[in-house]
Amino acid sequence: MSEQPKPVFDVSLPEVRDVVRRALEEDIGFGDITSQFTIGEDSLASGRFYARQKLVLAGIELLPVIYEMCGGVQSIELLARSGDECADGQPIAGVHGNARRLLQCERVALNFMQRLSGVATLGRRFVEAVAGTGAKILDTRKTTPGLRRLEKMAAAAGGVTNHRYGLWDAILIKNNHITAAGGVAEALRRAAEAGLPVEIEVRAKAELEEALQHGATHLLLDNLTPPEAAEWIRLVAGRAQTEISGGITLDNVRAYAEAGPDFISSGAITHSATAVDLNFRLRFD
Repeated sequence: MSEQPKPVFDVSLPEVRDVVRRALEEDIGFGDITSQFTIGEDSLASGRFYARQKLVLAGIELLPVIYEMCGGVQSIELLARSGDECADGQPIAGVHGNARRLLQCERVALNFMQRLSGVATLGRRFVEAVAGTGAKILDTRKTTPGLRRLEKMAAAAGGVTNHRYGLWDAILIKNNHITAAGGVAEALRRAAEAGLPVEIEVRAKAELEEALQHGATHLLLDNLTPPEAAEWIRLVAGRAQTEISGGITLDNVRAYAEAGPDFISSGAITHSATAVDLNFRLRFD
């Protein structure tokens, strides 16, 4: 039997559930005192979440987790999933249950989906900008502290390829590591002992050749202009995979992609994504 593909959003992960729990505790605290004083304890209501602009959805799978933790919700209907393109005015989810509970969860649910959908939407724009060039868009570790797993899942929902999650799952030798090790060759020699994927940043053509001579298979070309990047990639001549980073924006990413790299990484996908517009409308039974 073939292995089933993993969902874009794995909400079963303990770290994801912990983030949701902390978000609810942060917002609700000792209770929603406004709803307690204005809404009957046993009042029932239905609510719907809507997109208020064209967007790529991400994080909707968190809704069942949020309402499960709050309790009092009788039914949840997800009308879309992460990675779907949604139109302005499109309903994306419906809930029914205790009115107080629905309102308690409203802001946390919107905060997660607006932020994560913003990442997915921007990621999709980067991916579309390089379509047909062969370059893959990568995210980075420039994420909101504590939300990296969710933001990287959101980037993937937008079609972005996830780069390393942290300092623990791959080796990326940058200029300070090269200086501390005493050079490119020595840094590569030491890193090879780890038995992990190794990528190395090269800052000059001499470093590029030295890295290739000592077995580098993945080169990071940082802060080059598109013409410079094209020249360096021609020098590599397929002897290693190449990644371009540094100052990548929607305005210039196509020019960098046409230089011929295998990958282009952009921190903007996570650190500069704008939250999308979603809203929640409540209707009492």
